[in-house]
Amino acid sequence: MSLRQETTSQRAATNVPVCALAETPLRGVRPNIVQSIRAFRVPELQDTAQSLGQHFLYANLANAQSKQDVLDLIGHQFMLSVHVGKNFDALYDSMTDPLHKSGPQPGFIVVLEHIPANGKFDKEAREQLLDIFRDAADYWGDRKIPFRCFYSFL
Repeated sequence: MSLRQETTSQRAATNVPVCALAETPLRGVRPNIVQSIRAFRVPELQDTAQSLGQHFLYANLANAQSKQDVLDLIGHQFMLSVHVGKNFDALYDSMTDPLHKSGPQPGFIVVLEHIPANGKFDKEAREQLLDIFRDAADYWGDRKIPFRCFYSFL
């Protein structure tokens, strides 16, 4: 697929003019994806969200030690409902259906920075967390709303 075809299909999927996507660092990034932040910087992603008129959700998880800490920090920093801190299913629920029912959504750029890697938040817990965001990306993708999540590990 050529860059022009990709940009056109992205535009159709995201309802964003081709020129807006072509001017962002996301021009080669699928509209619904969870991926490492490697090639991007947080301020750049925030500026891109603003220029595209999309929600920017950022969570710095550097101080988290456990699953509960991770959930609490994400809930607080994303300004989600209080019940998010209960479990991963509650986190998924708060990022999908209630937001969809609240009105049209322009899209999301999400950053999970410094996901912990320790005994209390092991590889399995990290994968479960990322799976929640992959499921959310699929949910929004089914509704033709871009949901891009970028993450880094501590």
